[in-house]
Amino acid sequence: MNRFETSFQNLKVAAQAPRPSLVYTPGLPMLPRGTELYKVAGGGTLVLDIKAGDRLTITDLEGGQACEIVAAGGDGKSDPAILGVSEASDAQGIKASLGSDNESALRSRKALARRKIDLGSAKAIRLFGATSAPGSTQDFTARRDGVVIIGAPGGKMDLEAQDTATPLQVKVARATIPREGEPIPLPDPLADPLQDIRVGRASARAYTVKAGEFIQIIDVAGRQMTDFQCFSRRKLDKGIENALDGTITRTMTGRAYPTPGLISKIFGFDFEPLVEIVQDTVGRHDFFATACSSRYYDDVGYPGHVNCTENFNGALKPYGIAERNGWEAINYFYNTRVDDHNQIYFDEAWSRPGDYVLMRALTDLVCVSSACPDDINVGNGWNPTDIHVRTYSDKEKFSRAVAYRMTPDAEPQLTRETAFHPRFSALTRNYTEYRGFWLPQRFNNDGPVEEYWACRERVAVMDLSPLRKFEVTGPDAEALMQYCVTRDMRKLSPGQVVYTAMCYEHGGMIDDGTVFRLAQNNFRWIGGDDYSGIWLREQAEKMGFKAWVRSSTDQLHNIAVQGPKSRDLLKEIVWTPPAQPEIGELEWFRFTVGRIGGFEGVPIVVSRTGYTGELGYEIFCHPKDALTVFDAVWEAGQKYGLAPLGLEALDMLRIEAGLIFAHYEFSDQTDPFEAGIGFTVPLKTKTDDFIGKAALIERKEHPRHKLVGLDIDANEAVGHGDCVHIGRAQIGTVTSGTRSPILKKNIALARIDVTHAEIGTEVEVGKLDGHQKRLPARIVRFAHYDPDKTKPRS
Repeated sequence: MNRFETSFQNLKVAAQAPRPSLVYTPGLPMLPRGTELYKVAGGGTLVLDIKAGDRLTITDLEGGQACEIVAAGGDGKSDPAILGVSEASDAQGIKASLGSDNESALRSRKALARRKIDLGSAKAIRLFGATSAPGSTQDFTARRDGVVIIGAPGGKMDLEAQDTATPLQVKVARATIPREGEPIPLPDPLADPLQDIRVGRASARAYTVKAGEFIQIIDVAGRQMTDFQCFSRRKLDKGIENALDGTITRTMTGRAYPTPGLISKIFGFDFEPLVEIVQDTVGRHDFFATACSSRYYDDVGYPGHVNCTENFNGALKPYGIAERNGWEAINYFYNTRVDDHNQIYFDEAWSRPGDYVLMRALTDLVCVSSACPDDINVGNGWNPTDIHVRTYSDKEKFSRAVAYRMTPDAEPQLTRETAFHPRFSALTRNYTEYRGFWLPQRFNNDGPVEEYWACRERVAVMDLSPLRKFEVTGPDAEALMQYCVTRDMRKLSPGQVVYTAMCYEHGGMIDDGTVFRLAQNNFRWIGGDDYSGIWLREQAEKMGFKAWVRSSTDQLHNIAVQGPKSRDLLKEIVWTPPAQPEIGELEWFRFTVGRIGGFEGVPIVVSRTGYTGELGYEIFCHPKDALTVFDAVWEAGQKYGLAPLGLEALDMLRIEAGLIFAHYEFSDQTDPFEAGIGFTVPLKTKTDDFIGKAALIERKEHPRHKLVGLDIDANEAVGHGDCVHIGRAQIGTVTSGTRSPILKKNIALARIDVTHAEIGTEVEVGKLDGHQKRLPARIVRFAHYDPDKTKPRS
């Protein structure tokens, strides 16, 4: 046998079958068929239908949370025996939760009304409590068909006791597993539907709605694209086909596709607004390409393939609408983008099971929706499924919202209004979504520049309620915080606050935030990201620390009162007990517990902290007390020239002061030194080990980048992502930029290669492609405004 034959034989022996691709999809439920997963928000309720043999598993996710369960039969009366339990007590917690005026409670009440459930004398099964460990579970098996109401009861949190209400997880293993091809259960309707329309896979359905009515388009199984088109019914009756138009809509809104808020409307070809977006749990759609057509499939070798265009033609024929070779539409759930090379590309649909878009008709409409039949590429995940359409009366009320997910596999949380919203919204309609909440961008009449000057020269108030808060308690609370953040927690006394970083093992940042020490074993972490709380809880479990990490964002809303007159203002309205510092005595990075007005006033926590570079304070209170707090601040502030402050002005203030922002100055790829907050990593004095310490020692010894200030010698704006050059070579990137009113010039923060980071270095900021246009700049001391922090220390 020659050498070639020997090699061929060895090759045959080693040959294997091709391997299947490995794809992880955390955004889709990784659960067996017949298994469902739900979350009950702290202080909220969940209504579920159950069948005999179904198994329920209730989990206290964060620990220390009570649970109530009411089981009811077909007669609408509660009966704990349905879950095999004989003893139960009055369902006080569930009744209190359902008595709330929030949208969640309203939907639960409607769900109970549809099922004719009477909670008047309901008896509840009680689980868990103040000492339950994170992850504690309890199982039940349904003895017969019925309905269960599961509550995570919780009242007004005591600011010092930290008795917050946290979520529960409910897992349902169905006794009867649905067969492949059976209809997938839909989420409860948002209200009583006027129409329930199932658009079967690879088909389209036309329907009519009246002005003011709502249209909900639901992705039933997830990863399914759908085209939506509509026409003014009034104009159709005159023979005018005024269909919604992507180009007109982009021109009018300045967006690739409309979103809830000020830029919510979709316009017809003749500029008439036809629908507006009210809620969107997905946030990724396509308004560039047409609905799929026969030519699309013909050109890739699939002649005769069913397509949305021909489905639209058939569905719209009864309304006398002319056929088209390709229908323009807003392509909901299409994950379509334009890349840096101006190429349109797409990936799997962004939607999860039950995701939806809710619209409101602005005139009488003829509508058509498709369930896209594309099975020749990744768009529908290679598996086209159904779409469902519901319409609702114009008498219903739905808040404007987009979805925020804590993690890719988390349930969507619709944008909420903070407890201070009623007061701020009286001053502006210009809001933006920020981490699950609506926050003002700018205010009527004044605008961001005047708001800026109010903060620099007088006093300003802004809403910072979206900051994420976590209560860290237990005998090992100090050990947990010492291990998970970079600052030395053992040096922190009760009443003190410290700004710190939280890092991964490789030194990249998870979040930055402040730690409040309330007592020996009581801390409060306040940061920007929900994941920081998850991370703390994971580390507590990993290390075996006896500590609870419970979310309290919904129990603590806060405003910032910032500016040189802030101390004088708060001294007039904040009462503190003798054992607590008065406002005039409160030093930088300290907090005090007090009340508004006097001994009988509403309780608050006031910290001398802020995000503006000025003397300032933050006031934390329970949402139920927010309007009382705001009104006291607003009334007392009038003689000091108090003004509201929006996000646009705040960005100017924090960039001048060199204060960093997540996903701009830092990410999981940057360490605290590169983010400009190396002072939060006391490697020499903090002797205890902490997460990322070894990596941070190495990174400090061998730095690659440094955050610097830039003065721009041009009046053209620079912004996040602009490249920084010396000659042809790029040596850095702008992280944030603004026009500084007080410095009267354009400034920026930039991450620069350490070899070119010396003060005085001349650089250029690249525009267009980075080479065709350059703005001269130079590196200056960081921060631009008050680098020694004399203002906040004053």
